[in-house]
Amino acid sequence: MRNNRRSLTLDGPVVVGTDGTPDAHRAVRWAATEADSREQPLTVVHATRTESEHPRLSLKAIWQAKDNAVDVLAEAEALAGKTAPGVTVATVSCPHETAACLLGQAGQEGTAVVGTRGHGGFLGLLVGSDALRVAARASVPTVVVPPRERDRPTGVVMVAARDDRDREAVRLAADLALRRGASLRVVSVWIFLENVGSMATMPDDPSELAAGESAEVSRLVDRLREDRPGLDVAHDVVRAASAAAVLVAATAEADAVVIGSRRRSLPVGAPLGHVTHAVLHHAHCPVLLTPLSDVAPP
Repeated sequence: MRNNRRSLTLDGPVVVGTDGTPDAHRAVRWAATEADSREQPLTVVHATRTESEHPRLSLKAIWQAKDNAVDVLAEAEALAGKTAPGVTVATVSCPHETAACLLGQAGQEGTAVVGTRGHGGFLGLLVGSDALRVAARASVPTVVVPPRERDRPTGVVMVAARDDRDREAVRLAADLALRRGASLRVVSVWIFLENVGSMATMPDDPSELAAGESAEVSRLVDRLREDRPGLDVAHDVVRAASAAAVLVAATAEADAVVIGSRRRSLPVGAPLGHVTHAVLHHAHCPVLLTPLSDVAPP
């Protein structure tokens, strides 16, 4: 069953992590613009990790980390002020690891923003471990900003929706689109097993399953159009071999993509689903994750 929690919003304060890298600078700019659109403050956080990953650091190393934090935060504060001059910016140097620092500052009402990879990321990985930890642990909306920026906006916010569990993601995507003066594209991807005859139970007619799930999302979209008559909404239903491939390709024509991040209930394996991982690694635009459970309600 689902976790009991309050409804998510995109109205609260914005918290962004920085380590002084170009990826972090892109995240700071995105977060400053988002805070400005909400008329909310921005908190910029730098994790020194002096009390988590390196318990035996020398006193000299600790002071060097603190001095570096001052420089990194000052640079980020100046960048945020230049990007959105009207936004109130606070800076925080936190001694713990990145996810704990960022999510602690976000609390229950904020939105956490992080770049794809910082100083600790391996060059072969498109999304670093810090970004994945934040995305996997967050109970608030979390944005992962990719290592590229658009020359100009597309005027489209995209959301992935498969069934009624994605209604909160659809609602947040609609709010984001309205605030940005963009249209909303709802994308539903259906995949069927190619090798029928395994032990998996299959419906007599797989098209019936597709029709039922598509109708569920269509009802979400219809209610959305009724509730937000000023929003331009398109609903695309796609049958494909790979949901991740369809969604990643679609992000090339969007300013942001919203995904309900289903989390695995098993204690082993990656905490995020494979589609979420693929989109985080390859999306052409910022990815906004809304925490969901991947266990269907009873």
